This record gives sequence, C-alpha cells and structure tokens, in this order.
Amino acid sequence: MLIALTLAAPVTGWAEETLTVSGDGAAAVQESAWGPAPTIAAKRSATATKTDTAIEKNPQSVSVVTREEMATRAVSSVKEAFSYSPGVFSNRGSSSVFDALSIRGFSETNTNQYLDGLKLQGNNFSEFAIDPWFLERAELLRGPASVLYGKSNPGGVVAMISKRPTFATQREVQFQMGSDNLFATGFDFGGSLDDNGVYSYRLTGLAKDQDAQQAMNKEKRYAIAPSFSWRPDENTSVTLLSYFQNEPQTGYYGWLPREGTVVPIVDASGQQHKLPTDFDEGDKGNKIARTTKLIGYSAEHTFNDTWTVRQNLRYADLRTDYHSIYGSGYDATNNRILRSYADSQETLNQFAVDTQAQAMFATGPLDHTLLMGVDYQRTRNDIDAVFGSAAPLSALNPQYGNNQMVGAGFPYRYLNREEQTGLYAQDQLAWDRWVLTLGGRYDYLMTSALNRDSAVRSTQHDQAFTWRGGLNYVFDNGVAPYFSYSEAFIPNSGTSASGTPFDPSRAKQYEAGVKYVPKDRPLVLTAALYQLTKTKNLTANPDPTLATFSVQNGEIRARGVELEAKAALTDHVNLTAAYAYTDAEYTKDTLLQGKTPVQVPKHTASLWSDYTFHETALSGLTLGAGVRYVGQSQGLYSGGDKVNQNFAVAPYTLVDAGVKYDLARFGLPGSSVGINVKNLFDRDYVSSCYRDYACYWGAERQVIGTASFRF
Repeated sequence: MLIALTLAAPVTGWAEETLTVSGDGAAAVQESAWGPAPTIAAKRSATATKTDTAIEKNPQSVSVVTREEMATRAVSSVKEAFSYSPGVFSNRGSSSVFDALSIRGFSETNTNQYLDGLKLQGNNFSEFAIDPWFLERAELLRGPASVLYGKSNPGGVVAMISKRPTFATQREVQFQMGSDNLFATGFDFGGSLDDNGVYSYRLTGLAKDQDAQQAMNKEKRYAIAPSFSWRPDENTSVTLLSYFQNEPQTGYYGWLPREGTVVPIVDASGQQHKLPTDFDEGDKGNKIARTTKLIGYSAEHTFNDTWTVRQNLRYADLRTDYHSIYGSGYDATNNRILRSYADSQETLNQFAVDTQAQAMFATGPLDHTLLMGVDYQRTRNDIDAVFGSAAPLSALNPQYGNNQMVGAGFPYRYLNREEQTGLYAQDQLAWDRWVLTLGGRYDYLMTSALNRDSAVRSTQHDQAFTWRGGLNYVFDNGVAPYFSYSEAFIPNSGTSASGTPFDPSRAKQYEAGVKYVPKDRPLVLTAALYQLTKTKNLTANPDPTLATFSVQNGEIRARGVELEAKAALTDHVNLTAAYAYTDAEYTKDTLLQGKTPVQVPKHTASLWSDYTFHETALSGLTLGAGVRYVGQSQGLYSGGDKVNQNFAVAPYTLVDAGVKYDLARFGLPGSSVGINVKNLFDRDYVSSCYRDYACYWGAERQVIGTASFRF
C-alpha cells in the first residue's frame, strides 16, 4: 500500500514536497534543507554549504535534529536537542540560561549559533536563547566553518531553522505540566490566506513557568513568533520573520566548588557531606532577566534555470538585567564558599544581512552549483556594570539574605562594538559520482571597546582569508566516502607586553569519513575521523615579571572518531545511535602543555529507540527509551600547590523514557497525550567542572506530561 502526502510551504528555497511512504516504512522524498523532514532521518542540509545539499554530498560531518525528534524527547532547550548527537557536550549542567556547548573539544558559550542563516552574536552577559518550540530543525556542523560564516569556533556551528508559514492549515495547541511546578502552554497556527496560496502565515507562541532545580530560582518565558509569506509566483518568495521573547527570570547560572560535588566535604568531626543537587551558592536577590526582539526576512528570486538570488536580513535587540552573587573559591579550613558580586545592565543591538547569488550550469561533463555572496553584521553592546566581592557562605549551614557587595567594587562601563564584512565564493562540481566542493572567503573585522569612565577607546582591525576543499564519491547504493580540509579564524582582544595587538587564532581540520544515505529508505549513517588544530592560542607569559600579559604561541589539538545513525527502520520503529571518541590536548602551552582541556569527555555514547503500535489493541501507543553515557572529563585546579593541574570528573550514565498515545481513535487525528521522564533513575552526577571552584550538578529526574491537540 502506498500513501501519498504533500507538504507545502512558501519559504525561501522551500518548494512543494511529495512524500511517498510504503507499508514497510520506506520513504522517498524531495525534502528541503529549510523545511521540515518527513522522518527523524533528515537527508538534506544547507548548514555546510548555504545551498540545499544532500547529506551524502556535504564535505563535512552534519547532524540534523528534526521537529519530530525534539517533540518525541520533549526537549526544552537547544543544547538539550543535541544530547543524543556525537561530538557535542552540554557543559553547564542543569542550567539552561545559555545554550553552552562544547563541540569536538572546543567550548564557547553561545557565540556560534545561527538562526535562519544569520549569526546570533552575543557579548558579555548578553546571549540569545531561542526556545525549541519555535524551531523546525536544529543542525550541527562539526569543524571549522569560517569559509561561509566568518569568525568561528573551531569546533563547529549550531544552525537553527524557524517554523515558517505553510500552505496547509496548521492548528495546534499544547499543554505541559511536570516536575518543579512546570506549567506551560503553546500554540502553533498557520495556513494560506487566499485560495491561490500567494499569502500565508504562521503564528507560534509559548508561555512557560517553572522552578529551577536550584533553590530560590525560577524560569519564566513568554514568546511569540509571527511570520508572513508572500509568494506571487513560483519563482519569487519573501518571508517576514519575527520573534519576541520576555524572560523575567531565566533560572540559575552559578557553579559550585569541587568540594561537596566531585569529592565530599569533611566537617570538624570527620563526617563527609555532599552538597544537595538543589544547592544555590548565590543569594535571594540573584536574577537574570532578558527581553529579545528579532525581526527580519528571507527572500528568494529565481531568474531562470541558472540564476537564483537570496537575501537574509535581521535586526536584533537584546536587553539583559544581570544581578548575581556567585562562588569564586573555597575555604577548606572553615568549609566556606568564597563569593563574588556582579551587577550588569546591557543593551545589545545587532544588524545582519547575507546576500547570495547561486548559479547552476554545466561546463562539458561538469555540473556546477556556484555560490557567491557577501555578508555583513554589526553588533553594539552598551554595558553598565560593577563587579566586586560578596560575603562568604557556609557550605554546611548556609545563611542567606546578604546579597550586597562587600567593600569597594570596580565599575565596568563599556560600549563594545563589532563589525564583520565577508566576501565568499563556493563551487560544488559534480562529475559522474564525484562531488568536489571548493570555497574561499575574505573577512574584514573591526572590534572596539570604549571605556565610558575614562573615554579611552581601543580598536582592533583583523583581516583573514580562509578556504575549504572537500571531495565526495557517491555510489549508486548511497554509500559516500569523503575527505575534506577546512579552516577557521578566531579574533583575540588585547595586546602583548610590547603593545602589539594579537593576531587572530587559526584553526585547520582534516576530516575523512563515509556516509550511507540510501534513496529508498529513511536512513542516515555517518562515520567521521578528524584532526583539528588551533594555533596562535593565547597562553601565559613565561616571564614572571610580565605575568599579566599573554603570549601567542599556544596550540590545542583534538583528534577523534564519531559515529551516528538515524533511521525510521519501519513504520513502527525509530532509532538514533551515536558514539564519539575525543582526544584533546594542549600540544603547546607555557602552563598546560600535555594536559587535556577541561569539560571534554573522551568517550560519549547514546542510544534512543521508540516503537509505535499499529492495527492492534494497542494501536496509537508509542513507547520510547534512551540511554546516554558521558565518560570521564577533566577540571583544572586554580590555586594552591596543584595550580594548573587537572583533576578527574567521574563518568555517568543516564536513562530517559517516554510514552505517547495518539488520540485519533477518539476522533482527534494528530492529537496526543504523553509523558517523558528524563534521568529516569534520578541519578546524582556532576556534569562537568571548569575549575575547582566551578562544578555543575547535572539535571535531576524530570517528569513532563504533554497534551497536544490539532484541529
């Protein structure tokens, strides 16, 4: 039996799609890289090329987390969406204030996230956090990506695709209740505004309130995302995209000492104690509040069979109110947590635009997909902050209520600016079964910092050329071995002891692998082997008389293997499996040479599967379960006789489960009720440690009940 379904939506590069599903679950689909995927095994992506490219023809490793997968696991943050993906690690434990991720051994907090092709550039405490309810898919490109995106974390890029207007009527309302007094409701409406499908819309919203895991902290989020599409003909589309979010309270963003988490605290009588997993080293007045406003558009026009022009544009406004007492050390003699004070009000504005011209043509036996583009982004963050010390807190008998700064603090009133302009070109050449991808980019970057108290401005100009080359061979059966080389540059602020500005750090990666993406089955298997090296890294000056200055001769190398499988094995069974081995090391450093970087587990593995019953007494019931393993990682001593020495953070294994029931047999097709349990056995574990004063408890058991109604 064959069932034909039509998915249609007027988004940039998103034409009508026809999916044919057979009785054994096989699927053939003309899927769009900017639209929904019919199963958990997405087969197209634009993150690695900025063009709609089949996964097996991408020259780097890419993971796609679809809307279906996010809903099945009831993910509540972008970082959680990748908890079953290889080579990526969430390094802030239970906190979801920022989507902090480590990719292939390199960590940067939320500075490498893209939404609808444009960067969400953060600064200081101002960082964007998009709720996954508003996303169609979340993608991970591993390795350097400056050839398309400019300055870039060596580990990779997180790319998010918003829900877009649809031709088909979309009406969904969702309710959630769960642990920590979770109450949430969301809606998702869309459809065509006229009979010809020229005008269409999408209106998605969310309201959420819950207690954070740590005492005295709450999470509140209210967001709405109106979008509107105009498609006057089959060659032209313009989609207006917006996102408005108010977060009066974003939750806990602190850390705890090694004592009481990794190792027990020993009191005066010799008894051992662990800090509870809801322990807060801050105080009652702590809060991080944010308001986010994003508005822009995606436009596309196809002139003929050869030329297509696209433009993505967005303006962003982010207001942050940050007040925090947080741990900064540990006094083992008195079992006290030493604390610091931070108060910052920030206004960040960002403008970004990316204009592309794509040409598809042939020269003799070669088929070309040529992409030429220019992108520009400007970010401005106005910071009014003060930092200082706070009263210590007893770890064994905490007494809260003192949330004031102790003594004189130091102000930090700065206006930070950044401008980046990039020119890039890429050609995807296909001959027989070979696909050669070549690309180059030149960037000009300006950063400045104005001290509003002293009126002193420091300005730095950087320029960089980066390139990438990749070769794929695609067999008729879907097997595709590949090899690629890619580069990245990472600007550095500050100067050397002689006053010379630092050059950008550089990164290069060699990657080889094989992908298996058969045309007649919803299955994607990938295996990658890589070596990634970051050079010109800043490290401590070896001259003790110049200890406050850095030198630029450090190097970090990461080598690894990654395996991933995503499959709709039958119309009953979905499967996701992943494994990553990451061997990271400071190969050159004045203090850390030979050591492993912090928060980089050497081994991670995961497995998730769900089974849906059809045509039985249990028809409509879906049962799912998953297991996640995170191997031993390292933290770093910050003082004492072990300064700059590593300490181990124990490995851990977590189990998740879910059950869902389709309400179609009750006359509610597309509606469902379900329960997800994360950390099923409520295991206490330390997610990771940054320093000996900065460790993170992992998330406790969370139970989430979800009721979704479509009409």
